Amino acid sequence: MSLSPVRLFVLNGANTNLYGLDPTGPYGALTLEDIAEDCRARAKVLGGTVDFRQSNHEGVLVDWIQEARTAADGIVINAGSLSYTSIALLDALSAVKRPTFQVHVSNVFTREPFRHHAPLAAAVTGCIIGLGSSGYGVAVEALIAHIRRR
Repeated sequence: MSLSPVRLFVLNGANTNLYGLDPTGPYGALTLEDIAEDCRARAKVLGGTVDFRQSNHEGVLVDWIQEARTAADGIVINAGSLSYTSIALLDALSAVKRPTFQVHVSNVFTREPFRHHAPLAAAVTGCIIGLGSSGYGVAVEALIAHIRRR
């Protein structure tokens, strides 16, 4: 029996394009392209595909979430700093109803208090927090497993 490929969108928000610039900072040495390559490789092993995207613009992320309604089986999202402020992303994720895992590269609960509140968590299937850039791969693997179980 052959399983159809699981199609994932991995969406990245504000300032995630700067990953890797400060290897001693909370986001580590890997660039977003390094992370994209890892996500694609992990998904391929599990019979999935990854469409990896980044934008600093909230409306673009909303458009991509809405596109996922028909073009993806699930979403991994690291909205960057928009994770703490965007009701538009929350509403889009709630409306689209795709299984979604949210990734926070750093442990937001050891950082500034404003990061302790994450509105998007109300609309996602699960959250991966504080595993560094490897959290993306964990999210991809967990999301594919979740989709296959449904």
